[in-house]
Parts: sequence; structure tokens; C-alpha cells
Amino acid sequence: MAVRHRLIRTSPEAVWTVLADGSRYAEWVVGTAESHPVRGHWPQLDSAIEYQVRLGPVRLTNQTIVRNCEEGSLLELEAHAGVLGTARIAIEVRPWGEHCLVIVDEHPLQGAGGVVHNMAVEPLIQLRHRAMLARLAKVCETDAEGGRREERARQGAGTPQPGGGHA
Repeated sequence: MAVRHRLIRTSPEAVWTVLADGSRYAEWVVGTAESHPVRGHWPQLDSAIEYQVRLGPVRLTNQTIVRNCEEGSLLELEAHAGVLGTARIAIEVRPWGEHCLVIVDEHPLQGAGGVVHNMAVEPLIQLRHRAMLARLAKVCETDAEGGRREERARQGAGTPQPGGGHA
């Protein structure tokens, strides 16, 4: 059972905004080169995104389908990984003070991934989740900081600056 969590120093709404944008999947999912919606309106039930995994010169195209979505708090996905099979990935978003706790829970569903999933493979999945949550945190926190800078700029635009008065 691969369960990992991370405190992200922004609001749950900011994290959900990133999760709810299927075109940004490749920004935070480790091993994914690019992504784009292919069915429905992500993250509505049964919507899907297609993504590429690049291993040197080899490019593999896979899909991830939304199996359950509780807007703002839970996103359950079924990731298709070709011959490796499918996996269930649940991403839970919880308020944690002024920040957000994100919990990722991944389990194989079908195919070779389920056969080889054991205690020896678990540390590799944990490393992947650690990297994925670090990338998600960076994306969310960078977006939030950019929004704060824009807000400060808007607020400062109407305020006279010191030394900028008339003589």
C-alpha cells in the first residue's frame, strides 16, 4: 500500500485548481512529459487525459480516467500504464490551518503492476510519490506566490509612492 502525504504551504483551493486542470498533469506527475484532456471536462466523472511517458527515445502514450471526484477534496484516478496494467490513485486535499495537507494513496488494479507489487517495489513507489508531491507543492506554491504578487501590484497601483508627490 503506497500512501504518502505532504503539507503544501497554500490553500486547499489553490491545490485543487492545479489538480482540476488536466493540461497541467505533466507539471506535477513524475515521469510524464506532456498531457492534454481527451474526453469530457476534467475532473468530472469518466473524463480522461492522455499523457506521454518518455524513456530515452521511446515514447509511450497512456490515459488516466477520473473514477470519483468530490470537488475540492478528493480525486480518484485510474491510470493506465500499457503492459504494466492499471492503478488506482486517490488524491485527498485537506485544509490544515492556513495550508493544505495532500494525501496520495496508490494501489495496482490489474495487470503486471499488481503481480510485481510487493514490499520490494513499495520503496520505489514511495520515492516516486515523494517527488510527485514535491513537484505539486512547487507548482501550487509558485502559482500562489504569483497571485500574491499580482494582488500586491494591483493594490499598490492606486497608492501614491513615497517621494512621488507634486512640488
